[in-house]
Amino acid sequence: MKDLSGRIAVVTGGGSGMGRELVRLLVAEGCHVAMCDVSMHGMAETRAQCEAAGLPQGLRVTAHRADVSSEADVTRFRDEAADQHATDRIHLLFNNAGIGGGGSMVVNSRDEWERTFNICWGGVYLGTRAFLPLLRKADAGHIVNTSSMNGFWASIGPDAPHTAYSAAKFAVRGFTEALMTDLRLNAPHIKVSVVMPGHIGTGFRTNTLKVQTRNDSDELDAGQIAQARARLVSMGRDVSALRDDEIKAMLAERARRFLSDAPTTAAEAAKIILDGVKADKWRILVGSDAQLMDRMVREDPEHVYEKQFFDRFAAAAGWHPGR
Repeated sequence: MKDLSGRIAVVTGGGSGMGRELVRLLVAEGCHVAMCDVSMHGMAETRAQCEAAGLPQGLRVTAHRADVSSEADVTRFRDEAADQHATDRIHLLFNNAGIGGGGSMVVNSRDEWERTFNICWGGVYLGTRAFLPLLRKADAGHIVNTSSMNGFWASIGPDAPHTAYSAAKFAVRGFTEALMTDLRLNAPHIKVSVVMPGHIGTGFRTNTLKVQTRNDSDELDAGQIAQARARLVSMGRDVSALRDDEIKAMLAERARRFLSDAPTTAAEAAKIILDGVKADKWRILVGSDAQLMDRMVREDPEHVYEKQFFDRFAAAAGWHPGR
């Protein structure tokens, strides 16, 4: 599917980050887009950026509030998209929405753990299940599932547990690879790709706190502070002497560094993804760090969770402590 003009694409998590940049690129190529997110404000900004760049005459870009971990929300999103785009088919499905959190099975709450898993994995499953009938009616289709380098390396380093996100991203990768045979046998006109980004410069940390605590305000509340404390405890930190304002300052600095220290921007990541889709790649690694880790895991799988392995990777990839 090298020519996207006139096609219809669905993008989850279109209100920020890679999702926003995917929407912008798709629109620039003349593709109609239905996006969803939990933030209507974020999607309004995405649409405003599309319009500022020049929205082609007659192109439809629709925004739908949906929590991808909710089957009712995803089903409503599908029905609204079909109605507002006056169609019974789509051509591209980007299951992109995701959050972090729930790093520890021991310290973090079950609600936080499952919130992360159900968005990062459940959103991919529910999105595929809901939109598959519309993809089957198209002359050609492509499902693009966002996993992560944490889909083949279940860690962000030896000093931080990372269980919920990694488990979800491994599930996304396995599901996508299994779909290759399933679709070849039962819907051969539909292709599928798994996207495995490394560290991408986005507002991921800030958005995660908002989604985890269901608070879209830019002001941190008590629940968000408590969750941040729990994460620090899971990393072996003593936070009993830290004031709330110190926690807030720490979170702001980490969010800033997550954005500024990334080797790949969200816009660069979106272009790599779309180029991979056009080239019919089923496995799309995004970022030099993801490519490096992929090679290192294959070369030395027995030692990938040891500190010396991570130190070698971090030095070569330019990852900084506290990422």
